Amino acid sequence: MTVRNSLRNVAIVAHVDHGKTTLVDAMLWQGGAFDQRATVEKTGERVMDSGDLEREKGITILAKNTAITYTGPSAAEFGAPEGVVINVIDTPGHADFSGEVERGLSMVDGVVLLVDASEGPLPQTRFVLRKALEANLPVIPVINKVDRPDARIDEVVSETQDLLLNLAADIEDVDGLDLDRILEIPTIYAAAKAGHADTEQPADGDLPANPNLEPLFRAILEYIPAPTYDDAAPLVAQVTNLDASPFLGRLALVRVYSGELKKNSWVGLMDGPESKLERVHVTELLRTDGLERKPAETAGPGDIVAIAGIPNITIGQTLVDLENPLPMPPIHVDDPAISMTIGINTSPLAGKVKGHKLTARQVRDRLTQELVGNVSIRVLPTDRPDAWEVQDRGELALAILVETMRREGFELTVGKPQVVKKIIDGKVFEPWERATIDVPEEYLGAVTQLMAARKGQMTTMSNHGTGWVRMEFLLPSRGMIGFRTQFLTQTRGTGIAASISEGYQPWAGDIESRTTGSLVSDRAGQITAFSLQRLEDRGTFFVTPGDETYEGQVVGENPRNEDMEVNVVKAKEMTNMRSSTADVFETLQASRQLTLEESIEFAAEDECIEVTPETVRIRKVILNTTDRLREAARRKRAARA
Repeated sequence: MTVRNSLRNVAIVAHVDHGKTTLVDAMLWQGGAFDQRATVEKTGERVMDSGDLEREKGITILAKNTAITYTGPSAAEFGAPEGVVINVIDTPGHADFSGEVERGLSMVDGVVLLVDASEGPLPQTRFVLRKALEANLPVIPVINKVDRPDARIDEVVSETQDLLLNLAADIEDVDGLDLDRILEIPTIYAAAKAGHADTEQPADGDLPANPNLEPLFRAILEYIPAPTYDDAAPLVAQVTNLDASPFLGRLALVRVYSGELKKNSWVGLMDGPESKLERVHVTELLRTDGLERKPAETAGPGDIVAIAGIPNITIGQTLVDLENPLPMPPIHVDDPAISMTIGINTSPLAGKVKGHKLTARQVRDRLTQELVGNVSIRVLPTDRPDAWEVQDRGELALAILVETMRREGFELTVGKPQVVKKIIDGKVFEPWERATIDVPEEYLGAVTQLMAARKGQMTTMSNHGTGWVRMEFLLPSRGMIGFRTQFLTQTRGTGIAASISEGYQPWAGDIESRTTGSLVSDRAGQITAFSLQRLEDRGTFFVTPGDETYEGQVVGENPRNEDMEVNVVKAKEMTNMRSSTADVFETLQASRQLTLEESIEFAAEDECIEVTPETVRIRKVILNTTDRLREAARRKRAARA
């Protein structure tokens, strides 16, 4: 077997906001990917978060790759005096985008695991670590943000080692899993924002003594294996991601496992070992250098490159030798747990703005397009020709899809998220989650009560002596739908919550997710300040004077657990009496403006969300008041029967 010492493929994995993208930025700067005259303003802070939504939300949504040519002192020591190309995959940290993580792990030979020096291992840490161990990948633990004032480095190192040992014991059936090899990899202590890293543990809150990332680069070269291959093996290259170019069309990101991939060559394309061989032409081959893709003639074993010229290529397919095809199995990702109905906008205000995308064909084509590049999503037909059931890992992933479509000009009707149930041996099973919650001690009782109402079962509780308590709960995924708003309200915005899938368990029974009702407009028209002033004591409004409304639109929240029909378009009656003191100026409370995610969380079972590029409205599924009351009565009779 031949070894390519001049190449390493590594993924940066962690829980959300533990510093993955910041660390990749520092590696790019110190690896010479940017010109010395470049500025942060020119390249952008967190350059790997290139999407608008990623920058707005401060999270990574899509796995991305970059290449760093490392020429430091360790390169010659490990057999590459001219430098080592390190292909780095920056993966999402949010559990809803774990399909992107699984896809990223499929193209690397090891992982760098980041753990926050204060927060310690969290649910997504457990998920990515399990996936890495199942793939038998070496793990370099990096304790990041050691300069935080509230850092607790010793405890976090211990928690990370315990997690490693526990997961390794759970999946000991993996062929070749070497626990001694896992534990011999040293821990790196880092402050990614400052660009410091060291193998010597600093005091809590101090920067690592070493002023650069050399110890991390050295650990990658030493513990991440270089690609190995058989010189006589035929071409095998698997598609792991898709992109697009205005000049080249669809681009496929591929990892070459053996053989040589050449520009302007004819190769085979297969879905898996049992599929048919398709002859395709590679018109362009692009190699990543820093943040840019540059044309190349060939790619060898271990290389991660982009190719063009195959319009129907999809994730998981394998490029093979035409004479000796040896395709790889398709990439496997866990099944989706949450579903949502997405269809055309059916409200009375649909199509009021020219240029919006309104038709069922446009929505269907866009959802089909999403299937091409998103391995964790499913799109299923419903009993209506203008609506589809879309399944994904979580509520946030579906909200991101809807928000993306909204920004592309679509008008949509979006249903309340539901869990994807399974029937096993005649019994109903549903997805469950493990939630980790950090709150100040004074909110312990409120959060415990909130989780109990959602069928949450506390498994652990620990107090680190800092005034904060960490709790872990097992609960149905349904219990996490609409949880965030109530949780932030109960903890005055101080609480931190995260969750990860725990598989399927028996149905837990009914969960009351919302204890308030809706204020529903009983007629169409323009909302007036006069009517909102007269109705202020009934609840909180989501609308402002001058907005258009229609019958069945949810215009506010009723503190009581019941819906209330209100007239928000009533105008002040005019009289022929005139007086300087007749009209007394009245202030109007500011309305509560809900984002798309908050609207999805707020909506009740009989409500849905109208989404347009300009606005987001909550509405009843059945708009007509009489029809809605008739349907409610029918359901009550059915429940009693």
